[in-house]
Amino acid sequence: MKEVTIYTDGACSKNPGPGGWGAVLIYGGHQKEISGFTPLTTNQRMELTAAIEACKSLKEPCRVKLHSDSAYLINAFNQHWLENWQRNGWKNSKKEPVENQDLWKELLTLAEKHQITWIKVKGHADNIYNNRCDELARLEITRNR
Repeated sequence: MKEVTIYTDGACSKNPGPGGWGAVLIYGGHQKEISGFTPLTTNQRMELTAAIEACKSLKEPCRVKLHSDSAYLINAFNQHWLENWQRNGWKNSKKEPVENQDLWKELLTLAEKHQITWIKVKGHADNIYNNRCDELARLEITRNR
């Protein structure tokens, strides 16, 4: 399996409001940037969309190290929130419907194709790839206003 490193980030101007997402994919000596825009969304949806679109861009099953500053995204996998939500009929600990189920389900399907390690990084710090993803997401918002 190929080993790919992915960094993702999402941004939203107001919440909800116009949003953007960005991802940097690194394989060997190659680096690819992808990004996108949604006119009315939330920050959480953009964080998930960045991970989804990055995984969709992989052409074959890969061993992936996916980095994000979104605790929402990373904790859902690493702290088994997704397993609990599914077991509880997509209800959270408060017995309310889990938000963004459509995106979570899509991400779970994509995650089954790959071996993904979910890694939390500090946002807006000294990680050049996380900062670049943030820049890509914000550029999408600016460009599409």
